[in-house]
Amino acid sequence: MRRFYYDCEFLEDGQTIELISIGIVNDLGDQYYAVDLDAPWRRIRKHPWLVENVLPSLPHTPDGHLDEFNPVFRERHIIAEQVHQFLTGPGEPVELWAWYGAYDHVALCQLYGTMNDHPNGIPMWTNDLQQEAHRLGVDPEQIISRSTTPHNALADAEWNWRLHVNLQAIATVQHARGF
Repeated sequence: MRRFYYDCEFLEDGQTIELISIGIVNDLGDQYYAVDLDAPWRRIRKHPWLVENVLPSLPHTPDGHLDEFNPVFRERHIIAEQVHQFLTGPGEPVELWAWYGAYDHVALCQLYGTMNDHPNGIPMWTNDLQQEAHRLGVDPEQIISRSTTPHNALADAEWNWRLHVNLQAIATVQHARGF
């Protein structure tokens, strides 16, 4: 079983979820990061929370504009193809993990269109790290410090990986103690 930890930054307006960026880290430490060149940038720039929290973590030119020539900026169809290749690599079963992952899962799946377009090899669900921490009765903030670059999809995916490693250790100890 291959585990992948991911995070998406997105524009959400109560009706749609529009991908801004996606970061994925697997259980071997391999990484994937992309910013969606096709994102609705005009709408994103009008969203105060995204302007304050997400846009600063994206690549910028020296004069402060988004650096759309940076190689992490890719067209959505390229991101979809690369994510599929990254997740399904050697044909092992895949397990997805995210922090409050419901919206992230929708953003991931929408790379491929409708549910009928969902590619083989990518799970139809994402395991939720917040739910796992709750099940184990632990406060994640007490066992691992948050990312130093919050709302950067790759930094948050790395945090998800580190959190899961810690949660697995706690689960092992609890199991050994008979909890």
